[in-house]
Amino acid sequence: MDKQRDFVLRTIEERGVKFVRLWFTDVVGALKSVAIAPAEVEGAFAEGLGIDGSSIEGFTRAFEADVLAHPDPTTFQILPWRGEVDPTARMFCDITTPDGQPAAADPRNVLKRTLAKAADRGFTFYTHPEIEFYLLKSASYGPEGPQPVDQAGYFDNVPGGSAHDFRRSAVRMLEELGISVEFSHHEAGPGQNEIDLRYADALTTADNIMTFRTVVKEVAIEQGVYATFMPKPLANQPGSGMHTHMSLFEGDTNAFFDASGEYQLSKIGRQFVAGILQHAPEITAVTNQYVNSYKRIWGGDEAPSYVTWGHNNRSALMRVPLYKPGKGQSARVEYRGVDSAANPYLAYSLLLAAGLKGIEEGYDLPAEAEDTVWELSESERRALGYKALPSSLDRALGLMEESELVAETLGEQVFNYVLLNKRREWREYRLQVTPYELESNLPIL
Repeated sequence: MDKQRDFVLRTIEERGVKFVRLWFTDVVGALKSVAIAPAEVEGAFAEGLGIDGSSIEGFTRAFEADVLAHPDPTTFQILPWRGEVDPTARMFCDITTPDGQPAAADPRNVLKRTLAKAADRGFTFYTHPEIEFYLLKSASYGPEGPQPVDQAGYFDNVPGGSAHDFRRSAVRMLEELGISVEFSHHEAGPGQNEIDLRYADALTTADNIMTFRTVVKEVAIEQGVYATFMPKPLANQPGSGMHTHMSLFEGDTNAFFDASGEYQLSKIGRQFVAGILQHAPEITAVTNQYVNSYKRIWGGDEAPSYVTWGHNNRSALMRVPLYKPGKGQSARVEYRGVDSAANPYLAYSLLLAAGLKGIEEGYDLPAEAEDTVWELSESERRALGYKALPSSLDRALGLMEESELVAETLGEQVFNYVLLNKRREWREYRLQVTPYELESNLPIL
């Protein structure tokens, strides 16, 4: 760590960095930033930087407001969109109390704590997200709703289209920040795009997702458009998910691979999937944390609505994807429920905790869903034992509130704050009189 700190201090001097942004997130996953002068960085490494935690959603109560932000030197990067005038860098921070204890409400610490539990069992948790988002002409909208930048569809090639230029600029900027991109393409909705990040350990991935969202927003502003990670911004169009591929490694060995297993998935892999399926409904308030998230889950267009798994079944909540024969290191499972607006630190903590619970308790994997789940009747789904995901944020919060797994994984302060914050969102939503109600009812009632 000392070598890494020395590297940061030397780079700041050599590159003429004028500002260093210290980044952290609140409980709902909003990125927070405080800029310090280069001369203050060494002190921040040694002692942390004091910030008022009561001003950050979910961090502290007013009477215990002081916390310290400790920059992680391994996350140091110069921000390319700031250019060469007053070069600016960033580092992610771990938040502690003044006596040096990890802050209970720091989402990054929640994930580090869950990863430590996995490490105690000999596992390293790797993730690979496929992040969808919409490009709109602007953040404002009229009676016809938000206006996408194009009318293209899935994998469409649009000569001269703004999405091409956008993705090229965004990918180049991500690579400059040390974030490797695997794929980028137009998604199914008009103006919808997807960029997939390469595999990394879950903490690095979560940091990368927070950086990714910032890069996408910055490139959009630069190109005169607006990027949104809202789960379902357009009615009658697909929502934006963040399908995540996951694997556990024991040293250099992929614990999910078994050449003799069905789909070459090991017993550990099957138990991991079973754990997530068992606990999926109770973690949904975190993986899908907004009122709008449930418009995506229940709006069709390949968003998973039922707790099922399959091999090549895109209607399933979890999938065991195809990979090249003999490539055992590529064995993985895909969770399709997370949307693009989730707090990645908390979402990955709960997915890992649920999977580990399946391994510890020896959960049995239910039968594979071979049919397209949406096309079955309600009675057919019931006969097959397919449970539904929560139909609303209110229902999801009710299931979360009863969950020992979620309470234990998040810790008391984060658990209580998520419930408090999201209950307030639901109450505010429930008070709204929507255009649908006015159009449907006002002329006839």
